[in-house]
Parts: sequence; structure tokens; C-alpha cells
Amino acid sequence: MTDQKAGLDNLDWNKGDGLIPAIVQDAQSGDVLMLGYMNEAALSATRRTKKVTFYSRSRDTLWQKGETSGNTLALVDISTDCDRDALLVLARPAGPTCHNGTRSCFADAAPADLSWLGALERIIEVRAAADPKTSYSAALLQGPIERAAQKVGEEGVEVALAAVGSDPDKLTEEAADLVFHLMVLLRAKNQDIGAVIRVLQARHQAALQR
Repeated sequence: MTDQKAGLDNLDWNKGDGLIPAIVQDAQSGDVLMLGYMNEAALSATRRTKKVTFYSRSRDTLWQKGETSGNTLALVDISTDCDRDALLVLARPAGPTCHNGTRSCFADAAPADLSWLGALERIIEVRAAADPKTSYSAALLQGPIERAAQKVGEEGVEVALAAVGSDPDKLTEEAADLVFHLMVLLRAKNQDIGAVIRVLQARHQAALQR
């Protein structure tokens, strides 16, 4: 358990008169979804039920996100900052987070470059059930695994060829094709890009400890 995780039991509730701001981030894409406030009871309910729960300042009561709409936030992880007076909540949203029907309460914010991979992953998930006659992703996902694997190999070769060429745009285009087909192959094997990232993180931590 990190110091920040341990800090959940030693938060500075006095600074905000019993309330602490909680930033909710999509655990898959990294997008910031909303800002709410928690008191001790809300934090306890969140940790116990694994559904993100806030304290409503206008209604003076606890409220579980999505309790009426069904657009809940499934808790993945929660940590505090160095001053123990703010929370970062990683969650998986079940539908739009904002009451306006948008995925995020910060809908106008441009997604960070890497976080868009999470959005692409969700698109691939949806396309998995589409008609393979009209969806290329569905055709790969519903076809033999060998075909999806072959496409990754082909795109890898195209990236290598583009790298020794003189057109930098060609390299980025071929790299994009490779990343897309790799994500399709991972989905076909019930894996996701997050699993790949976790392996890289584990290797990085192991390297730091050498």
C-alpha cells in the first residue's frame, strides 16, 4: 500500500469543513469525468460498495452516482494527494457521466493524445457485435484469430518498411494501422491495451529496483 493509499484513513477533513473534493477519472481512457465532494460517510460508502458515492451540498445527503439514471461509476482505485485534502478516483462509467448526457462534465475539453486509445478501445468493443459485412473490425473479431494475427504481422512489416523510407507521414500512418490492428487482436483474445501498459509499468518498476 502506498503512502497515498494509507492516507485515505488519515485525510484532512478539517480544511474543507468536513468535505474533500474528489476528481473522477475514467480508468480506461484517463479522461476527467467530473468533480464531486465526499465526506467521511461518502468515502466509506464508496469503498464498501465499490460504487462512487458523493455528498450533495444542496440536498445535504449522500448520493450514489447513477442511483436513478443507472449511469453508475464503478470504483477501480482511489488515492489522495500529498496534502491529504483531495481525492483522485479511478472509475469505469456505465453510460454518460454528466446530467446533460455527455460522457464527461468537461465535454468541451480535448482528450489527451494517449487517452484517446481508451475511446478507440470502446469503439472496437462495440464493433465486435456489429455486422461483419459492414464493419471491418467486426469481420476481424468474428473471423478466425489467425486472420487478425496475420494483419498485425503485415502492419508490422509495413511500419518497418516505412521507417527506412523518406516519408515521415507514411511512418505515422503505418504505425497507426499497427496500433489499431494490435488492439483488435487483443480484444479478440479478451485482452486490452491496459494489460499491455501494466506489463510495461511492471518492467519499469523492476528496472528501477535493480
